[in-house]
Amino acid sequence: MPKQKKAPSKAAAKTAVRKKWTGLKGAAKTSARKTIKSKGRVSAAKSKTVKKARPKQRIAISHHREEDFKADGLRTYAQYRDLGIAAASHGLAQAHVIRLIGPCNPAEVSKLHYHDVEFQMVYVLKGWVKTYMEGQGETLMKEGSAWTQPPRIKHLIMDYSDDVELLEVILPAEFKTVELAT
Repeated sequence: MPKQKKAPSKAAAKTAVRKKWTGLKGAAKTSARKTIKSKGRVSAAKSKTVKKARPKQRIAISHHREEDFKADGLRTYAQYRDLGIAAASHGLAQAHVIRLIGPCNPAEVSKLHYHDVEFQMVYVLKGWVKTYMEGQGETLMKEGSAWTQPPRIKHLIMDYSDDVELLEVILPAEFKTVELAT
């Protein structure tokens, strides 16, 4: 019966690879790097950062219906129409149409706060809204205006028209809002 060879130790294997690598010249090293990348080999440090697969997203369709505007959102002076994005994306994102109820009461509305989000974008569908954002100051947003709010930026609504409607997209769907003392 022939004698079986022992597998080389990890240290011996590393030494063999190192010797082979140092023997390679310029173009040969480049070719070897490409071969290693194409075979999908990654270092132990990189392999630990494998992302968990998200559930498959589904299609979300939402048609305008007045009865879909609910007063069950973040603010008491607003009605929200959920567009089904949070459910379809398994919490990756949220999108809704916000209808601010007029007339604006600055004592209730103008409270400095921030949202602990990764992304937030607002688009004015109709009417206008006057905002304050830290580092930006006061800005009047009219129908067709859009803006992003960086994560945790301090901001507030100063005033709005009686007919204002906003489209808001936020990542992730679940987030914390922190009101700040003024």
